Amino acid sequence: MMSADELSKPLLTRTPLYDAHVEAGARMVPFAGYEMPVQYSPGIIAEHTWTRNHASVFDISHMGQAVVTADDGKHETIARALEALVPADIIELAPGRQRYSQLLNASGGVIDDLMVTRPQEPNESGRLILVLNASRKDIDVEHIARLLCEGTRIESRTDLALLALQGPKSGDVLESICPDSRKLAFMQATRTQIAGCDCFISRSGYTGEDGFEISVAASDAVTLWRALLANDEVRPCGLGARDSLRLEAGLCLYGHELDETISPVEAGLTWSIPKRRRTGGFPGAERILGEISASPARTRVGLHFAGRAPAREGAKILSKMGDEIGVVTSGGYSPTLKRPIALAYVPPEYASTDTLLTVVVRGEPLDAKVVPLPFVPHRYRRA
Repeated sequence: MMSADELSKPLLTRTPLYDAHVEAGARMVPFAGYEMPVQYSPGIIAEHTWTRNHASVFDISHMGQAVVTADDGKHETIARALEALVPADIIELAPGRQRYSQLLNASGGVIDDLMVTRPQEPNESGRLILVLNASRKDIDVEHIARLLCEGTRIESRTDLALLALQGPKSGDVLESICPDSRKLAFMQATRTQIAGCDCFISRSGYTGEDGFEISVAASDAVTLWRALLANDEVRPCGLGARDSLRLEAGLCLYGHELDETISPVEAGLTWSIPKRRRTGGFPGAERILGEISASPARTRVGLHFAGRAPAREGAKILSKMGDEIGVVTSGGYSPTLKRPIALAYVPPEYASTDTLLTVVVRGEPLDAKVVPLPFVPHRYRRA
């Protein structure tokens, strides 16, 4: 018999790699409705450092994968339908290329941030592949399905798993078992085979390092996982190091730097809205275009701290005059820089590099300084 406490706990979903994580000694934790590995026996700092110097494989199968399709098989049809929901240029997205964008609400807030890929294979004309955040994927699919125009549709691909291979050695590792990966530069994608498994791979990721995200049938996930880990340069890595790596890379995390009240301009994502889209035609355009031409009420910044204590999400930020001006959205210890770092929102007049601020941590004021992002330079393979 289960206890009352056990019965009251929400049921957690397991990815196809759950048993492999347990076998590898992972510490499993609840995350976005899934049981996920937060770390393995080496620990978060060791996993983080390994990724910066070698290659690590992450299970990100909890994230959403979906396909949007036009019944007439035309790219322009599905691209225009999606452009009504996001501020990216999807019309001019070339075959085999990927774009980062945001799903917006009517007030210009971010429902989710997502990756959009146009397959290069001719038989996939009129299709776009989406990768969505785990905590938002059901909301996203319902939102898109409700607003897509007639003759277009979205299908959630719950039959797929997703792995991320990240780190400076990831290119060499993948090329040794998948020669097709050699031709890919950052934000390019292709269909191929790895270890006998049909895969869709993109050269992308969320660590700031060179790397790949690999979509594969859930039934083949363990085979792919083992094929990657067969290389001595590769180790498994959990959610703890994934978060510290993305923080060092200065990348937004939904629910922290992004939510339905924050605009892409406030979040420092104006670069993802190209010139062609700055005439409107997407939700919240009036607010967003106004912030581009003038200035948003708040802006995302990076912070360094004088001491060793890290500032966590929710810590209040004060001006040197003692006025409360903002809040930390993500913070922690940087294994690469060996110091605490944080992302935060402050008014534009406090966002200049080297501006001195105070952050209140457990009731104690800490000296902080605004610094450029990213904290650690990106090392994507651009060509």
